[in-house]
Amino acid sequence: MFAFIIRRCVQAIFVMLIISLIGFSIQHQIGDPIRDLVGISVSKKEREALREKLGLNDPFLVQYGRFLKKALHGDLGRSFFYKKPAVDVILSKAPATLELVFVTSILVIVFSIPLGIYCAIFPKKWISRLIMGASVVGVSIPVFLTAIMLIYIFSVKLGVMPSYGRGETVHIFGYWNSGLFTLDGLKHLVMPSIALTSIMLPLFVRLIRAEMMEVLESEYIRFAWAKGLKPWRIWFVHAFKNTLLPVITVGGVQLGTLIAFTILTETVFQWQGLGFLFVEAVERADTTLLVSYLIFVGFVFVFINTFVDIIYGLVNPMVRIAGRK
Repeated sequence: MFAFIIRRCVQAIFVMLIISLIGFSIQHQIGDPIRDLVGISVSKKEREALREKLGLNDPFLVQYGRFLKKALHGDLGRSFFYKKPAVDVILSKAPATLELVFVTSILVIVFSIPLGIYCAIFPKKWISRLIMGASVVGVSIPVFLTAIMLIYIFSVKLGVMPSYGRGETVHIFGYWNSGLFTLDGLKHLVMPSIALTSIMLPLFVRLIRAEMMEVLESEYIRFAWAKGLKPWRIWFVHAFKNTLLPVITVGGVQLGTLIAFTILTETVFQWQGLGFLFVEAVERADTTLLVSYLIFVGFVFVFINTFVDIIYGLVNPMVRIAGRK
């Protein structure tokens, strides 16, 4: 198991190196940092002197090595708009996105597991057909349209929910300002999390249903029925346990996707998180902030996928054996 973990960690480091290279290439090719720093009033000679001083005339690999060295120390450059380190800007916005993803993940887990199991055990009942039909509709409707509908119904027509922002937050520690501990913050969190859940929930309901129906047709489940085990034990102990393996894998990937692609939800609700920050950085051509966002999101993806691989290896020893071969 130790060798398996080491291999996954080495792969993660290699992927992060590739992501950092792509990010630096984008920053190196798009825009002129000297122009962003000094504007148009500085002479060409002064620009060239500043370019030489900053090492922008060095070969690409030399500049990338310098960028990598700074990145290892947590320095990804300064945001042109915020006039402060890009890492600080990212960390100040990350709690909003992480809280939104956390609440969405809880909602998906709480509702997808019982609904998926029910649809697998009783596939021909009208409730199961209704759930599966609703899941098709849920997957088909874009998240921004769901968000706009929620705002129209609960904010414009009924006036019971706030339509934008994070509401009241409290300082926890460091960069973390949380809305989970205030009533106003929780009210502001309801509609964005429901909108984001509307995309993920149908996927997991259908996945759990499909995997569990396949498991229920396996030989060891038939043997369990033949032994006279109680139905709840067959469904929830024997069948559901083996259903979890592919769900863990897909869940890990989708968790990273949620963090990376909350852009539409955050834009509609003016939620001051990473997605909203990305849109602002694009509009302002803040290349340093864009690259920092890319590296941060890449790190989140790599970390979550590596963690899921390790958990999967613990749950299913065959993964470790296959990897060793």
